[in-house]
Amino acid sequence: MYDALLLLSFGGPEGPDDVMPFLRNVTHGRGIPEERLKTVAEHYGHFRGVSPINAGNRALLAALRLELGARNIDLPLYWGNRNWRPYVTDAVRHMRDDGVQRALVLATSATASYSSCRQYREDLAQARAMAGEGAPELVKLRHFFDHPGFVEANAGAVRAALGELPAAHRDTARLIFTAHSIPVSMNQASGPASNGLYAAQQRETARLVAAAVRGPGAEFDLVWQSRSGPPQVPWLAPDVNDHLRSLAAEGVAAVVVSPSGFVADHIEVLWDLDVEARRTAAEVGVSFARAATAGTHPAFVAAIIELVEERLSGTQPRALGSLGLCGVDCPKSCCPVPVRAPAPDSS
Repeated sequence: MYDALLLLSFGGPEGPDDVMPFLRNVTHGRGIPEERLKTVAEHYGHFRGVSPINAGNRALLAALRLELGARNIDLPLYWGNRNWRPYVTDAVRHMRDDGVQRALVLATSATASYSSCRQYREDLAQARAMAGEGAPELVKLRHFFDHPGFVEANAGAVRAALGELPAAHRDTARLIFTAHSIPVSMNQASGPASNGLYAAQQRETARLVAAAVRGPGAEFDLVWQSRSGPPQVPWLAPDVNDHLRSLAAEGVAAVVVSPSGFVADHIEVLWDLDVEARRTAAEVGVSFARAATAGTHPAFVAAIIELVEERLSGTQPRALGSLGLCGVDCPKSCCPVPVRAPAPDSS
């Protein structure tokens, strides 16, 4: 029924000359001032203009290729990005030219929202339209925020990060989970669960990972990072830096920060956590360790292949938690573009 697997990702620059064109792609049509883009570009400058996300995707493709071979699944792999080379439009043209007729698509986002689900579906539709006659049918795999393999990959990373803290703090260190903040309106548009499916799924991942590390009912905090909108528009809060300051005021001595809302490292993880959050923790006297993202953890790679097998052979889906499967044959109304409220009148 399927004859290829497409890895669909956000994309990132791979050198200093790529940074501003990449940022213009990301913010196209949003009216972001050029000066704001230059400020963000400075973050990339700390890493020589290279985002680790593309290297991470290449590593994931290699791991998937090995795992598919080990399970005797014959699916050629393709890769396309939303915002940078290789673009998904080029990938779909390549698939068409190779004679691919019906492909599965893994989007590198575990949860549902407009930007992490519906917008990827729009990317796929646009890529098919640009490829024209003979473009393959593209079937997106479901969300995996509560798949046991994704949970175990993040739990393993949290355990390793705990081991980086002073021994006296490991048992009492606060577990903090972060995800990319989005406008409150986008969260509310994603679905009704807990006043927004995106936040509910992020919280469920955090709860499951904390339980895997410290047992059922383990305490944890879910916070947000990488806000980029105007100050008058409400986004999900609290910010990770504000939360670290609050914890220090409460007497918390050590934290592990897990970017469980991200599948792989990229500049927002490196800058917002490894630079800014680590600096904030040092300023307020809190020991800090950052857990790795799922990346190419064997449990996560195996989880992806399980998602593929669900479609190939009807393998029973595995999921933890109580929110239920998400992303299976989604209706066209799922994760709509959020209605943006007008900015407050400051006159």
